[in-house]
Amino acid sequence: MFVNGKKVTRLPVFVNPAKDRIAVDGRPVTRKKSRLVYVMVNKPERVLTASSDEPGIERTTVLDLVDHPAKARLFPVGRLDYQTAGLVLLTNDGALTNRLTHPSFEVPKVYNAAVKGILDVGAVARVQTAVLRELKKYDRAAGRLVPATAAQRVEIDIIGYEEERTVLRLTVRDGQSGNIARMLAAAGVHVRKLERTAIGPLELRGVRRGQWRELERGEIAVLRRAARKAGASSPPDKGAVEVDA
Repeated sequence: MFVNGKKVTRLPVFVNPAKDRIAVDGRPVTRKKSRLVYVMVNKPERVLTASSDEPGIERTTVLDLVDHPAKARLFPVGRLDYQTAGLVLLTNDGALTNRLTHPSFEVPKVYNAAVKGILDVGAVARVQTAVLRELKKYDRAAGRLVPATAAQRVEIDIIGYEEERTVLRLTVRDGQSGNIARMLAAAGVHVRKLERTAIGPLELRGVRRGQWRELERGEIAVLRRAARKAGASSPPDKGAVEVDA
């Protein structure tokens, strides 16, 4: 065996696979790249969107729901509140994760919220104005979150009614920050149920609550295109801050 061109006759020998050149019987030993894995999870309520819980608490996490045969080390893309259900993306693709979560890239997230009471269009407009006061957006020049403006407001639409409830669709961009349930509560609206249904072009479909599936090739392709488009004029990678729904 040769390490960096020098013959090794005694074991053990310690090497850095990322830097050292290793050859056995004249053949170079190359480090196998990890397969990139993309998993969609339909998170139930009261499940933690994290790799692990705090010591001594041990709540169920989204990773506990996934038994992927590749055994890749997956991480959640962004956050989803403990009480909020719906779409969570898990992957080991760090570059894609950053572009989907960093506030400067403003990748939209879509939520359905069942709220108490029957709201009309005028009431929703007032809620939207109140929610705007709670929102903040990422200012690239300042490098921090600042109050949002009307041009960057969250979009809220009525999509139906059920048993004294109004079902709203909210579209929020990562350039804005805040907890959706708390923002609606501050606007005088009580949330009965909250579910994330989309991250950028990726929609929650084909997976039951508490289950998971790998993304299809087409879904991965549109996510990558969205990430490239979002990051085309964005600053270098920084720590991610996003909507905690």
